[in-house]
Amino acid sequence: MKKFIFFTAILFIGISLFFFGGNSNNNEEKIFKNAVTPSPVQVAGFALGEDVPFLAVNLIKFKEKAEYADGRETDLTGREAYAIYSDEVLGHLAKVGAKPIFGGEVNRLILGEVEELWDVVAVVRYPSRKAMFKMATSDEYIESEKHRTAGLAGQLNIEVTTDGWDFE
Repeated sequence: MKKFIFFTAILFIGISLFFFGGNSNNNEEKIFKNAVTPSPVQVAGFALGEDVPFLAVNLIKFKEKAEYADGRETDLTGREAYAIYSDEVLGHLAKVGAKPIFGGEVNRLILGEVEELWDVVAVVRYPSRKAMFKMATSDEYIESEKHRTAGLAGQLNIEVTTDGWDFE
């Protein structure tokens, strides 16, 4: 009888936590904030991490109208300015041995909640952090980056390693 009461109590606690705040899918307290540039803490974390191959998952949100830092007049949308960057970045990626492996439009959210959906998802495979850093600090990339900044309302850039997740 004691075992029955004990297991019933554990089951009741588990069910209560699931329905009243213990659910790990409850994102009401989480904040998702797009950005155009990484914070100093994010840069330091990237620089100090293990230098292994990784995927960069980009959740991209465009501005309605492109806004260039130099104040130039433009009729480009944010998407069009970012498309210029995308075309140019292919060459920069190739120079450091990186390559895009997926890109697509975001249609809807299947699971979870966010205040606003991103416009595009893009995934790039980098051979190392050093390779990404080398690309991002090259003069040629910095010249292309102005189109990225002009077109982006913000993005999330998520570093993913594939250790233990090889589905091929």
